This record gives sequence, structure tokens and C-alpha cells, in this order.
Amino acid sequence: MAYETILTEVTSGVLTITMNRPERMNAWTPQMGAEMADAIIAANADDDIVAVVVTGAGRGFCAGADMEAVFQAQVDGEEEDRTPMDWVGLMRESKPIIAAVNGAAIGVGLSQIMSMDHIVAAEGAKISMRFVKVGVVPELASSHLVPMRIGFGKSSELMLTGKTILAEEAAEIGLVDRVVPPDILLEAAHEMAHAMGDNPYASVRFTKQLLTENMSERSLREVQRLELELLNQAYETPEHKEAISAFLEKREPDFKAARNRA
Repeated sequence: MAYETILTEVTSGVLTITMNRPERMNAWTPQMGAEMADAIIAANADDDIVAVVVTGAGRGFCAGADMEAVFQAQVDGEEEDRTPMDWVGLMRESKPIIAAVNGAAIGVGLSQIMSMDHIVAAEGAKISMRFVKVGVVPELASSHLVPMRIGFGKSSELMLTGKTILAEEAAEIGLVDRVVPPDILLEAAHEMAHAMGDNPYASVRFTKQLLTENMSERSLREVQRLELELLNQAYETPEHKEAISAFLEKREPDFKAARNRA
């Protein structure tokens, strides 16, 4: 598929998706959302790709929804469906996906990455859950995921004031996972992509499922039931068998070859 709003590049098994509307600070449009989803779905089906990194072109990461493309369409009664597919479900079911926040991440620019596996931001990047400022509410499960990250009080402050904070403060409260100098941002993101993605794919997928379903499950019995169910499935995967064989034979495991042999 030819993309108009994103760029894609594969390096050493990692797909980098770059939101590419720098003249608009990569403001989100329905087309951009659809193109990003298409690229991620394709990566999940490609055995040569182990993880995905998402970043932005130019000075911004994503400055929120494009007012002309989204809100003017609402006024004109011509709005497209903003959520044609389950974005959060895709993030949680995908291969490891890392956000490399190179600049301003505002509104949907921030909420769309809350369900990703790791968020690394450049020093000085501006971050805001400013939905209240334009008379709307948080989306993409961010009203659940942000409190899971930073707690009720800080979430209330950020969401009800719409204030903007810098990446350094975001890291202090746990909204992003790491802050690095801008010149090593992609390097740090790719390093984490490999740290996660080079592990057995089935195990990564099962672990992501456990994190997703169990992070708000109140019953420890149900938590353990799902863990045991997926553990038994993991025991049967070629990657697990390869890990055991490699350990016994005192060699490095080759998980990709094990999958291909299955």
C-alpha cells in the first residue's frame, strides 16, 4: 500500500513508522490513523520484523487532531468515523511497539501511544492531555491507561486542567518511560525494540495479553487462571522448545529458525 501521511522503513528487523505531516506538526487525521494501522498489521504478519517504532517527522511528534480535517468536518456534518478499527486492541495484540516522542505530543498524539509497550521521549518534548480545552474527553482508553501509569490525582490534574508538561516531568510521574537527548532518541527506541522483540514471539504475545487483561482484574484466581492457560500454550511453542535445547546444548537460541521449522 502506498502511504501519503506516513513513511516506513525497516532496519535490522525493526519497522520505523514516521508520521509525515511536518508542516502540520503531524496533526492526526483519519487517513493517518488508517495508514498507521495498515503498516502495523503488515508488520505483524511479517516474520522478518520483530518490533515497531513510531515517531514523527520534523519538530513535532503529533500535535493532536487536525482541526480542519476532523473538527471542521464535524461542523459541516461530514465527519468520517474516527475509529474504524480497534486501535487499542491492535496495540495490545501487536509485536512490541515503541513510541519515540521527538516533539510535542498533544491530545490524540499522546492518547494513541498510551497503549504502546514503551515510551521514550526527547528532552524538552511538550506533552498534554488537553482534550478539555476543546470541549471533548480523553479517548483510546487513556482515561484508564493514564491513571494506571500515574495514579488518580495526577491524572485528574492533567486531564481536568489540560496543562502542558515537559518530557522530564512526564518521566518523573511515570507518564513516559524514559527521556533521552534528541540525537539518540531513535537509537534508544530501537535498542528497546530489540530488547523486547528479539525474544520468542509467542511468549511476547502471551505476556502482552496477560498485562492487558490482568492489569485491572480484581480476582487473583482469574489472574492465575489466565497465566496457567497461556503458560501451557507457551510450553508447546517451537520457541520454548528451542530455548530448552539451546540451554542444554550450551548455545544461543535461534527463535526465528525454530518458528520456520514448525
